[in-house]
Amino acid sequence: MTTPDAIAKTIAQDLLEIRAVFFRPQEPFLWASGIKSPVYCDNRLTLTAPKVRGDVENALAETIRREYPGAEVLMGTATAGIAHAAITAHLLGLPMGYVRAGQKDHGRQNQIEGRLEQGQNVVVEDLISTGGSVIEVVDAIREAGAQVLGIVSIFTYGMKKGLDRLAAAGVRNVSLTDFDTIAHEAALGGYIAPEDITRLLAFRDNPSDESWIAKAGSPQP
Repeated sequence: MTTPDAIAKTIAQDLLEIRAVFFRPQEPFLWASGIKSPVYCDNRLTLTAPKVRGDVENALAETIRREYPGAEVLMGTATAGIAHAAITAHLLGLPMGYVRAGQKDHGRQNQIEGRLEQGQNVVVEDLISTGGSVIEVVDAIREAGAQVLGIVSIFTYGMKKGLDRLAAAGVRNVSLTDFDTIAHEAALGGYIAPEDITRLLAFRDNPSDESWIAKAGSPQP
């Protein structure tokens, strides 16, 4: 069995290799939450890279077997998490569904798509930044009478706000890789200058302090 540290490095290297992680410290990305970020991770790009997709889905399956052996259903978050949850559920031989951001306004007006029974043990697949969207998914599953064992994510930013939200909701998250690993692997691989690590981690620790923008160094090649 592959160790979590080895998985973290492999997935970080994979994401960097296919440019699924974008570095733009001099022209930050604007998130829906209003946060300006020097980094953007697009997990959707892993779906079009077969080797990386295999690494990700096998790592998700291995992580769920190790961390959530009682899992009975996998739920992805719409829309980015749907394909990953489907492939991973296939590898594990588990049922799969997904959760919308809100109820449909037509048909059966579902928010949860797929069969979910009361009392079932559920694992959610998502990417974690500030934690707001995944908490809404967890709440919807709990309201349906199921038990959320935890979250498994491809990548997490590790922001304090997100960690606090998950803790307050009583939700555990296990990520394949994280912001710190991505930053260090990016420096080793020449995607960013070594001195940029400090700036990236300063953003991670306090996103509201934008002083790192003026000090930003090398853009991604």
